[in-house]
Amino acid sequence: MQDRPATQRRILCLVGTRPECIKMAPVIKALKATAWADVVVVSTGQHRELVHQILGMFGITIDHDLDVMQPNQSLAGLSSRIFTKLDPLLIDGTFDLILVQGDTTSVMVAALAAFYRQVPVGHVEAGLRTNDLMRPFPEELNRRVAGLVSCMHFAPTRSASDNLLREHVDPASVHITGNTVIDALLEVAGRDLPCAYPSKPEYRLILVTAHRRENFGAPLLEICGAIRELHDRHPTLEFVYPVHPNPNVREPVHAQLGQLPRVHLVPPADYEDLVALMRNSYIVLTDSGGIQEEAPALGKPVLVLRDETERPEAVDAGVAKLIGPHHARIVEAVEQLLSDETVYAEMARGGSPYGDGKAAGRIVELCRAFTHAKRDIAL
Repeated sequence: MQDRPATQRRILCLVGTRPECIKMAPVIKALKATAWADVVVVSTGQHRELVHQILGMFGITIDHDLDVMQPNQSLAGLSSRIFTKLDPLLIDGTFDLILVQGDTTSVMVAALAAFYRQVPVGHVEAGLRTNDLMRPFPEELNRRVAGLVSCMHFAPTRSASDNLLREHVDPASVHITGNTVIDALLEVAGRDLPCAYPSKPEYRLILVTAHRRENFGAPLLEICGAIRELHDRHPTLEFVYPVHPNPNVREPVHAQLGQLPRVHLVPPADYEDLVALMRNSYIVLTDSGGIQEEAPALGKPVLVLRDETERPEAVDAGVAKLIGPHHARIVEAVEQLLSDETVYAEMARGGSPYGDGKAAGRIVELCRAFTHAKRDIAL
């Protein structure tokens, strides 16, 4: 084991997908600004170009790339490769804490790998639940497994904290911090962000993101059908859809929408471009968890293309509406927002139930207290 100053703690921060990276970047940046944290950033190699771009926006570099991705890889294959590539980093026992974020397969596997090596796990954005293991799949299982082996649970909201307490998690390990996505959003939204859309002054922009596994197949065709109908009904509506490269998304979306003149199917947007699109949009249609949190903070009505959500706070606050991946319900909800100024104003009033932009600082202070107390006990 390498020698380190007695006051310094070594922390592994794992990132995999782009959403993980966005939400972990404020935490990593805040940790790196301290004198006590020796931070090691590990990427699984998922969403590689986007992850490098996002971390670069925050002045962060990757220390280890696990390079786990293979074409058409199964969840079991991905899990196996993460275990195999991550475990050697944990063998020497030099890490005082591993931080993971959210509910991806990489989070679940990293939490288990750390547990096997008896390295404490801190779970950022802990406690989200739909209470249906199949919705979202496999995220609901992933976050529950990560929660079982975590020593620190950074819950973004009171609702998430309550979920953990109902599961008999030690109350002393549950901390309401706010969501780090608001930290990232407010920093980036304050920049000068050019945007090509809407392309004409009279157009109203609808931003679409739909890529979740649960919406593959018939649900995605329903979403596309609704977009097509709205496009044909309203000559001043313009749609921008950053299309996920997964062929289960890319192929049907391009087949259904590729010929429509005011539907722009663009590559996955980098984070600054996505924030600019949200800021310029009139309505947001999404099945993305992060955008459910971000768009309301920018005063944009969110129509959630899922039947359940583990982020009920925005729905409860009236700034998001759960409509599912259903053609008729999507059209009805968009038509109401287009035609009823009162309904629109109520959903577009701004404000976020997910935090004040100071979550990362709270998490870092909790990590400092935990790792120093743990080392003192060990000594």
